Formats: sequence, structure tokens, C-alpha cells
Amino acid sequence: MFAARRQFLLFSANAMAATAYASIAHAQAYPSKPITLIVPFPPGGSTDVVGRIVAERMRPLLGQPLVIENVGGAGGSIALGRVARASPDGYTIDIGQWDTHVGGIIYNINYNLQTDFTPIGLMTINPQLMVARKNMPADDLKGLVAYMKANPGKTLLANQTAAAQTSGIQLQELTGTTLQFIPYRGAGPALTDLLAGNVDLMVSQAAAVLPHVRGGSLKAIANLSPQRSRVMPEIPTADESGVRGLYTSGWFGLFAPKGTPNDVIGKLNSAIVETLADPAIRTRLAELGLDVASREQQTPQGLADFYKAEVDKWWPILKAANIKGE
Repeated sequence: MFAARRQFLLFSANAMAATAYASIAHAQAYPSKPITLIVPFPPGGSTDVVGRIVAERMRPLLGQPLVIENVGGAGGSIALGRVARASPDGYTIDIGQWDTHVGGIIYNINYNLQTDFTPIGLMTINPQLMVARKNMPADDLKGLVAYMKANPGKTLLANQTAAAQTSGIQLQELTGTTLQFIPYRGAGPALTDLLAGNVDLMVSQAAAVLPHVRGGSLKAIANLSPQRSRVMPEIPTADESGVRGLYTSGWFGLFAPKGTPNDVIGKLNSAIVETLADPAIRTRLAELGLDVASREQQTPQGLADFYKAEVDKWWPILKAANIKGE
């Protein structure tokens, strides 16, 4: 009996040691191969640009490359479906934002936006800009509203995201005007058409359009935020331009599939925190019109709290407007 007990205790001790060793080995081993960073829109848009900036800086910090994979379609919901179904091992993550993780509720999705993803950290707060083609008769929001009233139903708005569609609907309701919504798979194709003059307006993250505004190939109509941005203070808000309450939220954060181990989330979070502390990265993000999130918001819990507040604020608005994805 005593021999059997000694064997049992020895087996238990060995099992516990093996489990502990496996846990330590897992923590030390990750990452042991490239990480796929899903960008839920085609190349050329703001999400793609920022994804590539942070991926390149995170590479030496993690000791493995972050391979960008652009998965466009259905406002980013196709890409998120892939992340939700991925193995929760830290080798598939996504750069999420309002359009995908909040506005994605307007699409027919087969996953849960609130429970099927694990927050890694909030990266930036992104002012949304309404911009116009270079030869648009209107130069500001007041002029745009006057033009739309004089030409009802003739103004073409690129509808590449839920944020763009929500902004267009709000603009119509607040000003008594009408727009034509032209669907696109992402900001890249929409921006190409806007620069070519094939559509009149676009609502987008500043990261995609601000360089074109400052280069003179697009007109900035308004910053759709309650306050002017510290990185582009020259662009007035919609409130200042006579259309009070025309706001659209924007941000970038990293997410992993639910069930991803805490130690893996911790390593990814440490890499993004160090990336965002890099003065060169902060300068590049500022040039794109992006405000780096506060240090508290950069934590997994900080993003979780921020995300919950966004859902609580915007989902009732989206549902009341009965907005459906195209």
C-alpha cells in the first residue's frame, strides 16, 4: 500500500512538474514562427497603412515577422470571421477598429463581436475626416450643404465602411439633404475613385486621406469629432461648420481570438506598448493624423473598457437607424 502511495505521489509530482515545464516552455517559445496580422480591408487604406507601420516595428521586439494579410469584403466582417475561427495560439491576430468591431453589427455575421475576441491593446484614437474631390464646388461643410440642397440627390458618397454610411445618414438627417451611397470594398478603392473624381465625398480615417489633403489633391470638408485634433488643428469640426452633432468615432486596436493564453497576450501587448513609445513611430502616426492612445488604454483591460463603452454608445444608434451592410 505504501509503495503504491509512493508511486502515486511520484507520478503526481512528475505530472505537475511536466505541466509547469510545458507552461514555461510555451511562454518562452512564443513566438516561434511568423504571426499573421489580418488587415480587414484591401491595401492602400488607413488600416493597411497603420498595420504595416506597427508590424515592422514589432518584428524585432517579438523576434518574428508579422505578416500582413489583407482580407477585404463586407466591411471587414469576412476578415473578423477568419480571426474568430483561428486557433487561439497568438499566431493570428487582427488590427481592429470601429468599423469592424463596432460597426460590424450591421452585417450578417456568424460570430459574437463582444465575446469571440480577446483585446490586446488600444493603439490610437483616429479623427474621421469628411473629404471631397479636388474640384468639388464646395470648400467647407457650409458650402457642401448649400451645394447638396441646390443639387438634391446628386452628391456621391463613397460607402466603404459602416462609419462612412453612418456619417452619410447623419448628414442627411441633420441637414435635410440627400446623398447617393456608392459601395466599395474598402478605403483603398474608394480613395482611388475619389482622387479620380468619380465620387464626390468620402468619410475616412485621417491616416488614409490627410496626406492627400495636405498635398492639395483632396479638400478637407470637416473633422467629424467633437474637438479639433492636436495633430491637424487647421481642420474645423462639423460643430464649428454649422452641422452640430455630426460625429463619427475612430480608433485602432489589436485583437486575438478568444481563449488566447494570457502570457501570449502579455507578450503581444508588451510589443505594442514599446512600439507606441517609440518617438519615430509616434511621429509617423501624428503625420497621419492619429492620436496615440493613453498608456492606460494601451493595456488589454484598457481596450476592453474602451470597447465596451463604444458598443454601449453606438449599437443603439446603429440599430435605431436600421443600417444594413451592403
